[in-house]
Amino acid sequence: MPCVVAVVGATGIVGREMLKTLADQSFPADRVVALASARSAGTTVKHGNEELTVQAAVGERFDGVDIALFSAGASASRELAPIAASRGAVVIDNSSAWRMDPEVPLVVPEVNPEAAADRPKGIIANPNCSTIQLVVALKPIHDMAKLKHVVVSTYQAASGKGRAAVQELLAQQRQLAAGKELSWSVFPGPLAQNLVMDWKPGTDGYSEEELKLVHETRKILGDAEIGVSPTCVRVPVVTGHSESLHVQCHEPISAAAVLRALSNAPGVVVQDEGYVPGKEPQPLACAGTDPVFVGRIRDDLAVPGAVNLWVVADNLRKGAALNAVQIAKLLVGA
Repeated sequence: MPCVVAVVGATGIVGREMLKTLADQSFPADRVVALASARSAGTTVKHGNEELTVQAAVGERFDGVDIALFSAGASASRELAPIAASRGAVVIDNSSAWRMDPEVPLVVPEVNPEAAADRPKGIIANPNCSTIQLVVALKPIHDMAKLKHVVVSTYQAASGKGRAAVQELLAQQRQLAAGKELSWSVFPGPLAQNLVMDWKPGTDGYSEEELKLVHETRKILGDAEIGVSPTCVRVPVVTGHSESLHVQCHEPISAAAVLRALSNAPGVVVQDEGYVPGKEPQPLACAGTDPVFVGRIRDDLAVPGAVNLWVVADNLRKGAALNAVQIAKLLVGA
């Protein structure tokens, strides 16, 4: 059937990746429309071999649009997503605006694809980038033994904060090489040769990013009792989020059983040869790829029946653009 796709926020780092992913995935769109803020109107962006002229994201631009992929920030999404849905588009939103709305499904196709069918507001939410790779790795374990408690520490790339953040990191690297003092404005301190925690405060001493891991994981897996203990850290990596997990279930699990379950899991590539330095999943090697890579699968030394693992994925692809396009493919049966 005919399908017109709009990408809202098409000039941003994730919007451009959405356009690239639509082409890479050979998404069956009859037409792709690039939308952004009024100040970006008239510029061009690439979609495969095409150059698309960016148009202002206003209500009438959604007429005739079947699927609207949003990556324009929470404020724009709160304003424009209901308008797009009222004009007949199914909105797949990459911001935090709708994720915890009980009438908006939060979907990772490898984990809960059936949720996409129930969308009373015409909106489907794309989870946070760090949540997506987490639940792709956890779902086979949850199916096997039901998760009880997950301790997750994230090592998140600069690109998760946008293009300006990447430019600042690269500028700081050049400043270091030239022996100059570091300057910063996007991050709360220097990121080059450093680690920072740069998300907005949440509650109880946690950042908003850490609380997203708690609430989104429970919603996607459909279990409000799962304990999630998060710590989120920004690292001087351009692309690719990494996560260290400690996993306990309601019944004992083993590294061998988890390795078997993950080896057959959709969207997962197991990269585990025991402890071999340099052979673990690494963000540099994962950048530009689609899977969630899992390695360092090992039995916990202090908690019998618990397992530790290492999870890495491209935060712009599986953590954002690819997941949204996969949801769109569910809608059209592709």
